Amino acid sequence: MKENFEAFSGQIIKNAVVLVPAYFNDSQRQATKDDGAIVGLNVMQIINEPTAIAIAYGLNNKTSRTGEKNVLIFDLGGGTFDVSLLTIEEGIFEVKATTGDTHLGREDFDNKLVSHFVMEFKRKQKKDISGNAKALRRLRKACERSKRRFLNYSDHD
Repeated sequence: MKENFEAFSGQIIKNAVVLVPAYFNDSQRQATKDDGAIVGLNVMQIINEPTAIAIAYGLNNKTSRTGEKNVLIFDLGGGTFDVSLLTIEEGIFEVKATTGDTHLGREDFDNKLVSHFVMEFKRKQKKDISGNAKALRRLRKACERSKRRFLNYSDHD
């Protein structure tokens, strides 16, 4: 990525802030720093992905409300799920807790939705489509579209 950016921008990158999943342990974080050094980067800081999301949220959502604000960030990846709890007060972000699950993600939700609707179809139509690859592909696509519509709906403050 470093080489791609340098080729695209015509600039040399020396310093970087690197985002990692919330579930990374200390040795994984150190390995990430070491990898940065190998490619010639000074990794200035390692930040959890949900924390970076919270920072972006804080920068984009300046409110007139004063005092401490608690923010719960859910980062649902393809195969992982990270959660961080932060407080924001006067532009200062403090991570209170962070955790992740490497075995839970969007694909798991998709699979559950498909299973649910296969069972519903069987219950209502008295027909089992679980062996019909074409029907399952169409159902999966419909579930993914519905999920995206739901996740893109936003109701702020």
